[in-house]
Amino acid sequence: MKIAILDDYQDAVRHLDAFRMLDGHEVKVFHNSTRGLGQLAIRLAPFDALVLIRERTAFPRALLARLPNLRLISQTGKVSGHVDVAAATELGIAIAEGVGSPVAPAELAWALIMAASRKIVPYANNLKEGLWQTASINPVLNGLGRTLKGRTLAIWGYGKIGRMMAGYGKAFGMQVMVWGSAASRQAAQDDGHQAAPSRAAFFEQADVLTLHLRLGDATRGIVTAEDLARMRHDALFVNTSRAELVADGALEEALRRGRPGHAALDVFTDEPLAPDAPLLKIPTVLATPHLGYVEKDSYELYFSKAFENVVNFANGNPTNILNPDAVGKRPS
Repeated sequence: MKIAILDDYQDAVRHLDAFRMLDGHEVKVFHNSTRGLGQLAIRLAPFDALVLIRERTAFPRALLARLPNLRLISQTGKVSGHVDVAAATELGIAIAEGVGSPVAPAELAWALIMAASRKIVPYANNLKEGLWQTASINPVLNGLGRTLKGRTLAIWGYGKIGRMMAGYGKAFGMQVMVWGSAASRQAAQDDGHQAAPSRAAFFEQADVLTLHLRLGDATRGIVTAEDLARMRHDALFVNTSRAELVADGALEEALRRGRPGHAALDVFTDEPLAPDAPLLKIPTVLATPHLGYVEKDSYELYFSKAFENVVNFANGNPTNILNPDAVGKRPS
């Protein structure tokens, strides 16, 4: 099969142990993104199968209709709204889903909380400029960092990642408070944590508030400007899940108003994020380039399953197909 692997920004995939699974196939790895639909259609038209790295490229109907040779999309992790599944099914393009792990995203979220709370990045950067124990040359921003023990960790969403975050918080001596569905709040209480008495209290009482929700129609824009305005001036807002969980423009405005006082972010509406993006100009923001799952062990896990699905499909034994009605519609 002719296989394309998209958006491998760091040229990491071909160095994985799992990459050898594609021996015998014609493989092209793309390291840069192409946003224009026409350019994408030209680039991808020759390929029988595409391997997607999470949601880095969207596949609407208009693009899928211009890929006449495509028979398989093999997804690292799960499909999350970036592929028009109905259109793919109609066009005979099978979609194979993979597996994921909560470990790397949870560790990244905790690293951001630690770094932001102790102002590690500005201290380290200023040290290289000869400034000792200086978080900022702006006196307003040059305050002390703070520890986590005894403070309230507010977690919205109590799935696999949320549970891990709660465990980290407990290990650091934090009070863990959970908001989400009734089932999530009950599960948190069963595990010995506190369920927030209300949505308003969840935002008002948080010292660190971290989102761990899936993006869907019900959760898009679920965090509003009113929610953020309830946060404390010294609170930290953390989002390593999806940028679209927050109402458009609400976080930027909230940070400018000083409620919350700080944010640590790994996800953005437009990725790769432009260097002149407004969020990057706010000095109270710690931003990382969507690193949640970007590490060696996760890549081996994600790609081994994605490549296994490709090989099985090529051998006439499709596995983990999200839309089985698409299989066999297009000639081999």
